[in-house]
Amino acid sequence: MLEVTVRHRLGDFALDANFASDGGLTALFGRSGSGKTSLINAIAGLIRPDHARIVVGDEVLTDTDRQIFVPRHRRRTAYVFQEGRLFPHLTVRQNLLYGRWFTRPLQRHGDFTQVVDMLGIGHLLRRRPALLSGGEKQRVAIGRALLASPRLLLMDEPLASLDEDRKAEILPYIERLRDETRLPIVYVSHSIAEVARLASTLVILSEGRIAAVGPAAEVMTRLDLSPLTGRPETGAIIETRIVDHDVAFGLTRLRAAAGELRVPCLELPSGSKVRVRVRARDVMIAVREPAGLSALNVLPGVITEIGPSDGPIAELRLDCSGDALIARLTRQSIATLKLSNGKKVYAVIKSVAFDSRAVGRGSDMAKSADVEAVVAEDLFSGATRRDHQSADPAPAAD
Repeated sequence: MLEVTVRHRLGDFALDANFASDGGLTALFGRSGSGKTSLINAIAGLIRPDHARIVVGDEVLTDTDRQIFVPRHRRRTAYVFQEGRLFPHLTVRQNLLYGRWFTRPLQRHGDFTQVVDMLGIGHLLRRRPALLSGGEKQRVAIGRALLASPRLLLMDEPLASLDEDRKAEILPYIERLRDETRLPIVYVSHSIAEVARLASTLVILSEGRIAAVGPAAEVMTRLDLSPLTGRPETGAIIETRIVDHDVAFGLTRLRAAAGELRVPCLELPSGSKVRVRVRARDVMIAVREPAGLSALNVLPGVITEIGPSDGPIAELRLDCSGDALIARLTRQSIATLKLSNGKKVYAVIKSVAFDSRAVGRGSDMAKSADVEAVVAEDLFSGATRRDHQSADPAPAAD
């Protein structure tokens, strides 16, 4: 459990934020200047707020009413920045061991080999940062943070400095981190595509205040928030499960409460959970069940809300057997089709709309429940046997 209440003034900017989450990945989303970084810095202890109460699990890190302020070096909160900030004169192995070396053996709860394997950086251990790509540097930075044995991981726009290819490279590793460890994560981003793919809990900030907080799938489908999330990227999140793969046509069949979806082939086994983001701009509406279409995905639903118009455009919210979808239409289409609340319709979505940015691992995905439970237990439930026996060598030793 993470509880955060912060009121703080920085010059002319006033931060007044209050939220709670049950762990997983909590995303702080908002435009530049909305207060995201100030809030995460308060959690890290990098700023001392005018008024605050910050609790991680059963430990109070800040409580100004009780005059409690745990210094940042004792909070056991690891911080991953936009750039990896690796030590250029140390190898990857030495960078990884740096934070671990300063952690007391009895407080360590991450196994070096398992962290390296989870992040796919074993082949990089002897390299120096100058020889790494941007995505590789960020994976090493995440590994160094994990091996410091934190109780909370803070990530401030860790993908902002990467191009789209490098982002696509590192997103699956952050998903694994979210799914395969018990470590709560606070993730700052101004990219709705990132938070839609990663977030368990979504916190939207605007001008220093919380505009919305809740499960990501619920917050994403609120029509009143589209001006804050950005209309071009407005959409919905659907949790699905892989049914099978059509090798002949290179498609994967997914099943959700809303119905079946066909997307470009995913390299995951049948039965795997997959989170899908359906953008409002990719949804067409039909008032009768369509036939003879190239689009493969047709989901029946009921209109539950029609949002205010933005010039010629308006957005609809649909209930598709419990899954929510958003469609963006012209006001002319709404009038021509006589759309209104309660009307039964069909949502039509092209399979090609589901690119790599729109599809990710489901929030409780596991390759094997028993295997992943063991991995999570070894990584984050207590000091390993090796920790009790001996400390790691100083980071200068390669």
